[in-house]
Amino acid sequence: MNQILPLLVALTMMTSCNNPAIKSAPEAENTSTAQEFKISLAQWSINRLVFTGQADPMDFAATAKDLGYTGLEYVSQLYVSDQVNYPMKDQGLDSILKVLKQRSDALGMQNVLIMVDGEGDLSENDESVSQQAVENHKKWVDAAAFLGCKAIRVNLFGAADRQEWAANSIRSLAALSTYAAEQNISILVENHGGHSSDAKLLVQVMEGVGMANCGTLVDFGNFCMRRENDARWSAPCVEEYDRYLGIEELMPYAQGVSAKSYAFDANGEETSMDFSKILGLVKDSGFSGFIGVEFEGQVEDPLPGMLATKTLIEKTLAL
Repeated sequence: MNQILPLLVALTMMTSCNNPAIKSAPEAENTSTAQEFKISLAQWSINRLVFTGQADPMDFAATAKDLGYTGLEYVSQLYVSDQVNYPMKDQGLDSILKVLKQRSDALGMQNVLIMVDGEGDLSENDESVSQQAVENHKKWVDAAAFLGCKAIRVNLFGAADRQEWAANSIRSLAALSTYAAEQNISILVENHGGHSSDAKLLVQVMEGVGMANCGTLVDFGNFCMRRENDARWSAPCVEEYDRYLGIEELMPYAQGVSAKSYAFDANGEETSMDFSKILGLVKDSGFSGFIGVEFEGQVEDPLPGMLATKTLIEKTLAL
């Protein structure tokens, strides 16, 4: 299996020479001569309100607009999960998408991306499982194209072995990115735990795929590579990648940025990380586009935290 990854990388590079649509992510991203930053809202910021029935996910555009955001980052599970319940839930995805587009268009909001969860593990050793996961994600590529988004965010969970995980990830991402390219949609991998939070390994995957519409969604907070008892979520972190090094390494492949935040001090600074240093890395990378606010503070009302994150970004980048 250790020989598979270099072979996949070599085959991908050979293919890219004959296909102008395929090239490395850094080359694809650094084509803009002027940086422009906008701020979008990640719907996960209000996940507790949706899961508890305090917020209707169909009102997301209005909520973001009221808070001064211009872009929307949807979360698939907040519309289709068995754990959510809202008036339009049973009307089907097509009807839901039509209303979301009508409302975002009416408010002049830009649909940026869809964060996709719960559609299977793209990095599984069992190829039939990973292929089914690719198929499951395709409807969200179609949804993103309908809404006018530029991308979907995917997770890379599956094999425990690093090199097997990388080879499986390259295979699935290449297949999904090829499908998405037909609709001008990018496939973005978030550092979201496990091997995907090992920035050097994820860079290896990006290089292995080598397609212009496959990149990273760099999350400021998700660099835990291993949790107690190998849990995927919630358990204490026992092995973590250096946050600032990881962001620096992943930014050359970034087609999206997720400004994770948890809590703020009296001066409006985030208490768990150096936002000034991180946003400096984002700016120095040459990235241009939406910075998505994703507030995950353990509070009943997330709105103040969402506003504080937006304000801190604006202050730091002098927007």
